[in-house]
Amino acid sequence: MFDLSPEQEQLVQTARKFTKDRIIPVAGELDKKHEFPLKICEEAFSLGLMNAEIPAEYGGLGLSTFDHCLLLEEVNYGCAGVGTTLAANNLACVPLILAGSEDQKKRFLGELTTGLSFAAYNCSEPDAGSDVAGMRTRVEQHGDDFIITGQKRWITNGSVARWHTVFATFDPKERHKGIAAFVIPAETPGVKVGRLEDKMGQRASHTCDVLYEEVKIPKSLMLAPRGQGFKLAMKTFDRSRPWIAAGAAGLMRRCIDESRAYALDRKAFGQPIASFQAIQFMLADMAMKYEATRLLMLKAAWLVDQGKLDSITSSYAKSFGADSAMQVATDAVQVFGGYGYTTEYPVEKLMRDAKLLQIYEGTSQVQRMVIARNVLANGVG
Repeated sequence: MFDLSPEQEQLVQTARKFTKDRIIPVAGELDKKHEFPLKICEEAFSLGLMNAEIPAEYGGLGLSTFDHCLLLEEVNYGCAGVGTTLAANNLACVPLILAGSEDQKKRFLGELTTGLSFAAYNCSEPDAGSDVAGMRTRVEQHGDDFIITGQKRWITNGSVARWHTVFATFDPKERHKGIAAFVIPAETPGVKVGRLEDKMGQRASHTCDVLYEEVKIPKSLMLAPRGQGFKLAMKTFDRSRPWIAAGAAGLMRRCIDESRAYALDRKAFGQPIASFQAIQFMLADMAMKYEATRLLMLKAAWLVDQGKLDSITSSYAKSFGADSAMQVATDAVQVFGGYGYTTEYPVEKLMRDAKLLQIYEGTSQVQRMVIARNVLANGVG
């Protein structure tokens, strides 16, 4: 099932070389300075490593989710913050790909493919992260126009986005039944960018608030009507969660490579620490978690490409991958000992970057809620 075609092998090699030559040498400095990786994005755009899942008829690569995950594993091997930045355009595009009109797709997807620009997915709020149905951003209809007012939080690329996909509710009391979705150009009067978050990890990825102060938009910018926005948000996450597993796989593979090299070189008690069973068992556990995550990621991506956006496998892959990445990164720091706790080696950054995988796009705990409900209703297999 997962044999790669020559084209996929070429995609992997292109992304791997780009990561080695362009991302790894600057990742530590980007992290230290909290610097947005604009130069990397420019080069990635030129190489065709952005906008992977935008259909070819709108200027994108037209890659499958499976292909995109192969790309993201390689990029995240170099830096998860850069990986998140590069993937954010695709996240903003998925609602358009799934539900947008032909005019919306031509206009907004085309803007991302004719030259380097960015888009943002606006769903989370200060009091509605995991509880998407609890959002408070309001939308009111006035004739053929809509007025949107509210605050979105944790928005990746929100400070540089040219347009946003935005979820808002007609009535918070209706919860998921009141939610609609829109696409809003960033230059629309009333759209304002809040402060950048000072984050523990993935610092090359910029995250901010986006404020909507009585933003007036025409009906032509609605993506999903009242009652359909929540479903669109969930279908988007079903498609994007394999990307998180791909990021986890890339980060874990980097942890394993760094730990292996260090264990073979570092000596204690007169021999390389790789000769000690305690280190060997840690490396073995790391390798098993990587392989299991990668298989789940590939299966989840393959199911998405078969049109099964409601597959529980996306939650399996996201949750298992995120938790595994955090454990593998923690073990990598342990293999390095005191050196792992310093910025002299990259494993402390890998550990900080890994933590976010357990939080964004549905926490590991929320994934377990989804999985448990599915098990209780349908069993497994």
